[in-house]
Amino acid sequence: MNMRTLTFILLLISLSCSNQAPKYESSIILPGAYQTTEYLPLLQNKSVGLTINHSSLIENTHLTDTLLKLGIEVNKVYTPEHGFSGTASDGELIEYDSLRSTFELISLYGKNKKPKPDQLKGIDLMVFDMQDVGTRFYTYISTMHYVMEACAENDIPLLILDRPNPNGSYVDGPVLDTVFQSFVGMHPIPIVHGMTIGELAQMINDEGWLKNEIKVDLTVIKMKNWDHEKPYSLPVKPSPNLPDDLSISLYPSLCLFEGTIMSVGRGTDYAFQHIGHPDFPDTTYSFIPRSKEGAKWPPLKDQRCYGRSWRNTTATYRFSLEPLITIYREMNDPDFFNDYFKRLAGNDLLEQQIKSGMTEKEIRETWNTDLEAFKKKRANYLLYN
Repeated sequence: MNMRTLTFILLLISLSCSNQAPKYESSIILPGAYQTTEYLPLLQNKSVGLTINHSSLIENTHLTDTLLKLGIEVNKVYTPEHGFSGTASDGELIEYDSLRSTFELISLYGKNKKPKPDQLKGIDLMVFDMQDVGTRFYTYISTMHYVMEACAENDIPLLILDRPNPNGSYVDGPVLDTVFQSFVGMHPIPIVHGMTIGELAQMINDEGWLKNEIKVDLTVIKMKNWDHEKPYSLPVKPSPNLPDDLSISLYPSLCLFEGTIMSVGRGTDYAFQHIGHPDFPDTTYSFIPRSKEGAKWPPLKDQRCYGRSWRNTTATYRFSLEPLITIYREMNDPDFFNDYFKRLAGNDLLEQQIKSGMTEKEIRETWNTDLEAFKKKRANYLLYN
């Protein structure tokens, strides 16, 4: 037995000993990353790649620091939209110019969304760990798709450290028409899919949604003490413009406004808590988007926007078309929607339905069959009762 193996075994023993390991109440939610005794043996003597960002934490310690301290060889780190620190602006292209002292940083956002074979060279096993918010258009799951595909093509096993879905208690919205597949909608799932990243990864793999229906060697490290009905308040912002529980709960409904002429509050401290435009007829409430970290180029920058606010409401986890339908009618602008709306909606019907004056109830009836079919399929992949 070499010294490195002996050191690793001693560290595992240290982690598992009841008088030394952190003690948690049975009600405390423990994400997959916390289950070190389950996955560290899989990493031993491996050259490891990590697909992670700022949310990849074990309590207040970053996953990279934990693994390096335990003697794991972290070779390369791959990062999604918003970068390693989670502070880059929406849509901002990220390139890393230099190597860190311990590992290479590779951006998977911009032109390079899928790891290339040479970027995977030397990797024996890939770990994916980041905080998702449970919507089809949140791009971390698109990055996961491409990482799964690249690992499958290069015979690299993938280990997912699962985390709670704060919008995981319900399923709603139109199911994506794959004609409108894009980086903000890669799978035939509804806007709110009600799955963790681990559950969704299993669905992507088993339903044959990767290129050429290839499958990755996938392992999911489950959480403890969480189920789909259990609320979860995120310990860190998952991205720069989702500052708190209220924004995260409103995000599935209000993100559709990003396909319109309206501001969703990027460039303010309350993104996805208010909607506005300089020409909105009711001037009672207003805000001004400014350039700031995480929103360098906010829509309607430096213009006073009038509109509607949900800032003083309680986080309620549900999807609603009511804000979109109401504000569309109040704006009365023929150019209200742009081409991006179809990609967010996942079809070209929703825009026409709203323009034609259909009610939310009438619109919902048109997507109900597909939604119910998805729910039945989803049930096959759920890991948490």
